[in-house]
Amino acid sequence: MQVNSDFSQRVVVLPENYKYIPSPLNGVSRMMLDRAGGEVARATSIVRYEPGAGYSGHTHDGGEEILVLSGTFSDEHGDYPAGSYLRNPPGSSHTPFSAEGCTILVKLWQFGADDSEKLITDTTSGSWLPGQTDGLSVLPLHEHNGVNTALVRWQPNTRFGGHTHPGGEEILVLEGVFNDEHGSYPAGSWLRNPRYSQHTPFTRNEGALIYVKVGHMGANLLGDRFID
Repeated sequence: MQVNSDFSQRVVVLPENYKYIPSPLNGVSRMMLDRAGGEVARATSIVRYEPGAGYSGHTHDGGEEILVLSGTFSDEHGDYPAGSYLRNPPGSSHTPFSAEGCTILVKLWQFGADDSEKLITDTTSGSWLPGQTDGLSVLPLHEHNGVNTALVRWQPNTRFGGHTHPGGEEILVLEGVFNDEHGSYPAGSWLRNPRYSQHTPFTRNEGALIYVKVGHMGANLLGDRFID
């Protein structure tokens, strides 16, 4: 299966474009943002658990990154409410479920071969740092070999100068409205800008909170075998 698997192309998915499809497990559905491969795939998805739904125990050979968007996600190791950021490294296993239902961002097979760090971060109590311009604050989530993941909060009417992303950029808008010269992206929008793309982002009166990952396109990731 190939969904937005040409990483040289810019992709924008707006919330009104979401089309959830059932997973192999009852009560779990997926909005595929990008995917290269079959049921085992390099993939980025919004996954929705109905109350009481869950997966059987399984191993993530390529690692798994999760950001809990709403509700509470759980496994045998703990409960992770909205705002939780998880990294389960290659070879880890668990049995996920959600008693109350939840929606999560999931990225599979996107770890570096030597990235074995397990993370559980509560972003609601994290320490935010000043951004590179007034009106921006940053909560770093993970860094490995030039691949950086963070939450970035944009105050209303903030503008960041034009810049280039040599290793690409991926954004999920969590709150507010994010903008650049190409368009406006309300909460729920997902953007993937290819390597060496340029833009000049800004906010208007709404401000914005975004999940952002940079440097991962062109990096040496385990899941590259699915798109070679």
